[in-house]
Amino acid sequence: MAKKVGVSEATVSRVLNGKPGVSEPTRQAVLSALDVLGYERPTQLRGERARLVGLVLPELQNPIFPAFAEVIGGALAQLGLTPVLCTQTKGGVSEADYVELLLQQQVSGVVFAGGLYAQADAPHDHYRRLADRNIPVVLVNAAIEHLGFPAVSCDDVVAVEQAWRHLASLGHERIGLVLGPGDHVPSARKLAAARALAGDLPDERVARAMFSIEGGHAAASRLIDRGVTGIICASDPLALGAVRAVRRKGRDVPSQISVVGYDDSAFMNCTEPPLTTVRQPIEAMGRAAVELLNAQVGGTAVPADELLFEPELVVRGSTAQAPRG
Repeated sequence: MAKKVGVSEATVSRVLNGKPGVSEPTRQAVLSALDVLGYERPTQLRGERARLVGLVLPELQNPIFPAFAEVIGGALAQLGLTPVLCTQTKGGVSEADYVELLLQQQVSGVVFAGGLYAQADAPHDHYRRLADRNIPVVLVNAAIEHLGFPAVSCDDVVAVEQAWRHLASLGHERIGLVLGPGDHVPSARKLAAARALAGDLPDERVARAMFSIEGGHAAASRLIDRGVTGIICASDPLALGAVRAVRRKGRDVPSQISVVGYDDSAFMNCTEPPLTTVRQPIEAMGRAAVELLNAQVGGTAVPADELLFEPELVVRGSTAQAPRG
């Protein structure tokens, strides 16, 4: 324990026995290490156990999730809260399993950044368990209705408006969308926005995919065969898959087909061509999520509202004038 925290054994002993002579930051560090290592706190210190916060992510392959983890984890640490990172892997620990583990650790709250709350057809019982226990929860990005938790979201409608108008200003008339599954709430919002802009958006210009480069490749291939000249994607990995699909068909990005991503995650300015994308304000969203959580941890009632943050179109090299003819 002393080695993990970087203090003497005597200091750890003083903390565990409630003795004076230890600074508050050091005391909290020792108690947090106790929790992380899975030790039971001494009886007199158990009332302070609630300094752990679960940070549940669906994956780490999409750079947007490590980016959120960095912002949220840093903001929690500044408040003396210890983030516990829970990352799902295919065939591994499920979101519901992580919730059970976090409840066993007596966490003081949970932040979900991307998860089953965004899918209408997914199981949601583990969210109700958290609500029944009155555990503070904040969701990052759009959720199904009636979960009863505050949420921090990037405005999907504005994101699509920015991307669509950018392509339209370049002369693109046959614009397609690569979106997530049909029950995915952010994708549904994006589709509704596109239909409102297009007036009449044929179903053949909407392709669904799992959120991966491979999914983007497969979905974009279908759109290319249907004659689109511009593709708006629901994530940057989907957009990278779309760029790959264009090339595999012997076409060029952006002179023949333009591609727009969503997130502006790490290294999107280093791709070839650099990716035009719609940036989520990760820093502002992450800090707002932590503020909402900390207010609940402190006993303040927080409305189960959704805070919408404005995205920003970042124009790079993957979009250009529509081809003539």
